[in-house]
Amino acid sequence: MVENGVESPTGRETHTLSEARSRQMVADAGIPVSNWVTVGDPDAAVDAARSVGLPAVVKLCGNAIAHKTERGLVRLSLTTENEVREAAIDLLAAARPEDGPVELLVSTMVQGSRELIAGMVRNPQFGPCVMLGVGGILAEAVADAAFRLAPLDRLDAHDLINDLGAQDLLGEFRGEPAVDRHALADILCSLGDLATDPDVVSVDLNPLIVVDGRAVAVDALVETSGDAGPA
Repeated sequence: MVENGVESPTGRETHTLSEARSRQMVADAGIPVSNWVTVGDPDAAVDAARSVGLPAVVKLCGNAIAHKTERGLVRLSLTTENEVREAAIDLLAAARPEDGPVELLVSTMVQGSRELIAGMVRNPQFGPCVMLGVGGILAEAVADAAFRLAPLDRLDAHDLINDLGAQDLLGEFRGEPAVDRHALADILCSLGDLATDPDVVSVDLNPLIVVDGRAVAVDALVETSGDAGPA
């Protein structure tokens, strides 16, 4: 992913959408995303945490904030309303002038022992491609990822899943059911469908956490150009 104002492979200026707008775009495409609410102040964050349920996650969110983890703008596993309130206060205080307008994103804390990454990129040589890989702490060590040209049909999506080297992670794992390959194929096809919009430059779902066999996106980042840029 790139920062706002950087040129895409096609030479057009690109914009990184806020996580909230990115989540909405991929959710509208049919991709399962963890429950979330955006709010503007700590009191509203507490109300939102009641709505999505504890434990919760709170993040600072804005169009100019792409890499939250590196800046410490994510608070995980908040188990009490007081923890949510304190996290919200700290995050708002961490906002910088260059961040522009910001808000708080409050989400359900999704937990699972397996993580995947998926996305859509536009390769200068091959055009739009859908990617699937192993995520989490194994991502750098394993470097297991596969690609298919987009858009892709369900046969292509299943072939993409079968191309991953870590097939054991997709089967029954630590008492959890096998990954629902049909549901995962739906996600990959939806990513491919997003590629049909030329203003969608890239989509990053990192991570997809497997819960009861189904992959759920807990973070999303969409890069756009043209009319799809931030308002």
